[in-house]
Amino acid sequence: MENEFFKDINEALAWAEGTHCAITVCDLEGKVIFMNERSRATFDKEGRTMLGQNLMPCHSPKSQEKIRHMIETDTVNCYTIDKQGVKKMIYQTPWRKDGKVCGMVEISMVIPNEMPHYIR
Repeated sequence: MENEFFKDINEALAWAEGTHCAITVCDLEGKVIFMNERSRATFDKEGRTMLGQNLMPCHSPKSQEKIRHMIETDTVNCYTIDKQGVKKMIYQTPWRKDGKVCGMVEISMVIPNEMPHYIR
C-alpha cells in the first residue's frame, strides 16, 4: 500500500518537475517523499540526497520544533532568505489527503532583490 501511495504522489506531482522553484514534500515524520528537479539539484549541490531521508537532522532543534508545530496545528511558515547572494522566498505549509494533514510541503523560489508590490 505504501508503494502505491508513493507512486500516486509522484504521478500527482509530475507537473512540478518543470517549475522554476524547488518543491520538497515530507510525511508526518519528516521523511522526504517527493523532490522536484530543482529541489534535487539544490540538495545535490550540498552533497546530500534527501529523497527517502528524514529532513529533521538537517534542521536546528528550533526549526524542528517549528516544523512539528506547523504539522500539528495546520499552520503556514513563510519567510525570505539570502543564501550565497541569492534572495529566496520560502513557503512551508501542511498538505492533506482526504482532509487529513499528512506532512509538509516547502516551496523555495528565487526572487529579485527589488520586487514590485501591488495593492489590488
